[in-house]
Amino acid sequence: MMPASASTPDWIKQALKERKSQDLYRSVRKIAGPQSTRVSQEGQPYLSFCSNDYLGLANHPDLKQAMADAALEMGVGSGASHLVCGHLDIHAALEKALAQWLGYDRVLLFSTGYMANLAVISALGSKDRPVIMDKLNHASLIDGAQLSGAPFRRYLHGDVQSAEKLMDRSDQAGILATDGVFSMDGDIAPLKLLAESAAARQWTLMVDDAHGLGCLGDDGRGALALAGLDASKVPLLMGTFGKAFGVAGAFVACSEDLAEYLTQFARPFIYTTAMSPAVAATVLKSLEVIRSEEGQARRRRLASNIELFRSRAADWPAQLMASNSAIQPIIVGSNGLALAISEQLKAKGILCTAIRPPTVPVNTARIRITLSAEHSHTDVIYLCDTLDRIFNDLGK
Repeated sequence: MMPASASTPDWIKQALKERKSQDLYRSVRKIAGPQSTRVSQEGQPYLSFCSNDYLGLANHPDLKQAMADAALEMGVGSGASHLVCGHLDIHAALEKALAQWLGYDRVLLFSTGYMANLAVISALGSKDRPVIMDKLNHASLIDGAQLSGAPFRRYLHGDVQSAEKLMDRSDQAGILATDGVFSMDGDIAPLKLLAESAAARQWTLMVDDAHGLGCLGDDGRGALALAGLDASKVPLLMGTFGKAFGVAGAFVACSEDLAEYLTQFARPFIYTTAMSPAVAATVLKSLEVIRSEEGQARRRRLASNIELFRSRAADWPAQLMASNSAIQPIIVGSNGLALAISEQLKAKGILCTAIRPPTVPVNTARIRITLSAEHSHTDVIYLCDTLDRIFNDLGK
């Protein structure tokens, strides 16, 4: 017999009631089987356009084999933090390969991108080192700044002059942080200009390129490569393995001195068990695929899908964001309308989640389409044909 649950405080009940009344209530829905462009939910098949598996590597046979082999050889758990006894040979090999790929002195591994951003910003920001970042940065960067206790300001989205004004008003140099590709808008930060402005004022620039690495730039090196930047211009680069890499985890690339500083002072690095050695081995295999001819072909297919989608979306009576990335948001404004469109897509066999505040600003609820190299042109055309009908019906 199950024990009786404790009574729920009235304020919790009220908060949940308000969420529902505002069309902001969220629920977890299970996906059966592997992550792919074809998924099953509640026994029904769907064509998915809401995964961040941009290169379609999450179910890649070589990656699955790499994980199985590594688990048999090295086990499934690291057993401790990196600083105790959890730093295995495979972690060191992955760090070295990533550093060489990206042209940085060192790489530190983390279990999630959220943890990596929290670690860096909370360790580098302080009452004497202010933090300034783009208004639309990922929540993990914002939380890291708040945790640091640093003077914290946010500049207008993508506005270099706004960032410069905030830096110039500060008595001390600090940390300037931006997403590379913005997760909810899909646009790319003006990285070259931000790098120049930060360097001129002796501020330390950090770029979170979770959504660019693997997909953009020469050799898949992301938004920095696209902007012609390297480690000398961007002292701190964060990237994740749960998106284009198709696996899990994250890293921070930086100089030798910064790596040593983070090792001493970044609490989420010091006090967290290291990622599974099987995961590290799988990420290493994913990097190999990303840098291969196959990886180049996948990036070309993804770019072709983006071009096709945007050409079809140009005539829709909704705001399409200025994005050339895999993230293609359609702004509809109303929370209720976003939910309704998502349900209409689902009724036609398409899975695409409505994105609402507080993930995005109020009155900018959207359908966030994410494209993958695994989508065929037929898949994209079916999505666009379906949205054509939905928008036509809404206009009647």
